[in-house]
Amino acid sequence: MTPFSLLAPTYLQMLGALSNWLDKAEGELPEAQVAALPSARLAPDMFPLSTQVRFACAQALEGVHRLQGVALPPLHAILLEEGREAGDKAGSLREARTRIAETIALVSARSESEGSDGAAMIAHELPNGMVFDLTADQYGRDWALGQFYFHIMIAYAILRHKGVGLGKADYVAHMFGYLRPGTLPTASGDHFRSRLCVPSPGVI
Repeated sequence: MTPFSLLAPTYLQMLGALSNWLDKAEGELPEAQVAALPSARLAPDMFPLSTQVRFACAQALEGVHRLQGVALPPLHAILLEEGREAGDKAGSLREARTRIAETIALVSARSESEGSDGAAMIAHELPNGMVFDLTADQYGRDWALGQFYFHIMIAYAILRHKGVGLGKADYVAHMFGYLRPGTLPTASGDHFRSRLCVPSPGVI
C-alpha cells in the first residue's frame, strides 16, 4: 500500500461524512441556529466551523497533489483564503457543502492516477518559511493524515457542541459497506447505529 492509496480513499470517505453531518445539522436545528453554525467555535482562539471545513478540504487537496508531484489546483488557494477570512465572512452551510463537493470531485479525478513511491522525497514548506524534508511515507503518516483528521474532528466537535445529533455511526458510516449481512441487531435498530463501537452509554 502506498501513501496515496491510503489517503485518497480516506479523504473521500470522510469528506462525504462531513457533508452528511452538515445535512443533518440543517435537518435538525432551527433556521437561526443553522445560520449561526458556520461562525461557531470550540474556543475563542480557534477557527470557526467554516474554516475547519475549508481547511479539511485544503488538506485533502494538498495530500493527493503532493503525493503525485503535481501542482495544486486553484481551488486550494481559494479554500485557504476563505478559511482565513471566515471570522468575518463565514458563509453558509450550503456554500460549505459546495466546497466539499468540489474537493471530492478533484480528489476523485486524481485517484485515477498513481501516487509517488513511499521513498520519494517531498519538501513540505509552511507559510512561516519552515521546510520539512520527508519521504512520501513520512509525509502521509506524520503530516497529511493527522492534519486532515484534526480539522475533520474539530468540525464534528463543533456540530455536536451545538446540538447536532451525531454519533459514532455518523463518523464511520463507510463501515456499513463492510457489514456482514444479517449481523446488524434488529431489535435495537437506530439505537445501535447511533452508538456503534461506543464503549459507554451515550453518544460521542
